[in-house]
Amino acid sequence: MMKKEEKEEFIDEVGVKSKGKFKFILIIIILLLIIAGLMVWIIKYDVLKKDDKKVSSKSNDKVILKHSNPQTVKSEGVYITDVSDVVDEVMPSIVSITSKTIIDSGNYGFYFYGGKYTTEGAGSGIIVSENEKEIFILTNYHVVKNTDELSVKFIDDKSVDAKVKGVSERNDIAIVSVEKSKLDSKTLDSIKIATLGNSNELKVGNGIIAIGNALGYGQSVTTGVVSALNREVSTDEASQDMIQIDAAINGGNSGGALLNSKGEVVGINTAKYSSSLTSSSSASIEGMGFAIPISDVENLITDLISGKDDEEGLLLGVEGYMTNSTELSSYGFPTGFYVSGIVKGGNAADSDLEIGNIIVKADGKEITSFSSLKKVLNKKNKGDTVKLTIKYVKGNEYKEKDINIKLEK
Repeated sequence: MMKKEEKEEFIDEVGVKSKGKFKFILIIIILLLIIAGLMVWIIKYDVLKKDDKKVSSKSNDKVILKHSNPQTVKSEGVYITDVSDVVDEVMPSIVSITSKTIIDSGNYGFYFYGGKYTTEGAGSGIIVSENEKEIFILTNYHVVKNTDELSVKFIDDKSVDAKVKGVSERNDIAIVSVEKSKLDSKTLDSIKIATLGNSNELKVGNGIIAIGNALGYGQSVTTGVVSALNREVSTDEASQDMIQIDAAINGGNSGGALLNSKGEVVGINTAKYSSSLTSSSSASIEGMGFAIPISDVENLITDLISGKDDEEGLLLGVEGYMTNSTELSSYGFPTGFYVSGIVKGGNAADSDLEIGNIIVKADGKEITSFSSLKKVLNKKNKGDTVKLTIKYVKGNEYKEKDINIKLEK
């Protein structure tokens, strides 16, 4: 029979051994959990890495994105948009433009002459074409308007003198040319021609990228979406239908590129809304930038590069007045342009348009003012056709029909 002291000693020994075994098992379990967690992390990382490789690839030196929008990765609940691949491809096509204008301040009184001084302006441009001797850069007309000197800085920071090749004031675009003989081989190898896209395919909500020489500090990139299409915007140069975007547009961005997610130029950054508000309001206008749709001016760009003059507002060759005055509207005249005369030898001379007709629409747009008719005509190039919807009197009522007039003169 075991003695009491031996029994207690045996229990203590078993207890100590049992506790040691439990600790050992617990350590093993913890180690297994850590190893399992590391394996799960490694698998997830490998999947993300493979997906990242699938998102963008290069084919024929042009970035092709898997989706229509830039690559988006979710990290800890935050969405990060990466457009670096697109920007790397397009940046060699973008230039900074610096202009100098000599201002004559004139006389101030009989004895004092203010003298002359030079002002500088900053803008952006897009390399759109080249030939054996020149490189052609697209920008806004207001960037080069009334300038005495122009210089262009390329991606390698090389600056050279440039000259205006052709302008279209009514469309607020211009072509600037640089002689290749002024550039060394390093600069020529570093630049590239931009790819023009189709702005007619844009949809509200599409992702876009804006690149330009913001405030003259050099090229910068902003991103956003298409906020609206066909917004009528009036500037000092023209009234046009533009693409509205929420990407930041600042002074110096004018003439820069608006890109789709494939890196194609779909617009020319041109304007933004700003406001000067009273101190009683803390509101401000933000996220309202505008760009000229590239498809609206693509043919004109080709003409300006080839040296053809832009037809500054083709004319119908008619005389008349608007009918929406109080006096005329009270007599039941339809709102539109009343044709009181047709110019001999003008574009309308050999058409079906007659004196007494009222032009109520042009290319489907209602004519409510002289400027609305001029706006439609300003978008036309020589040889284009405009469709006029006219109302004419038949019996005791107005009838409606369409007339096509070719703008050749």
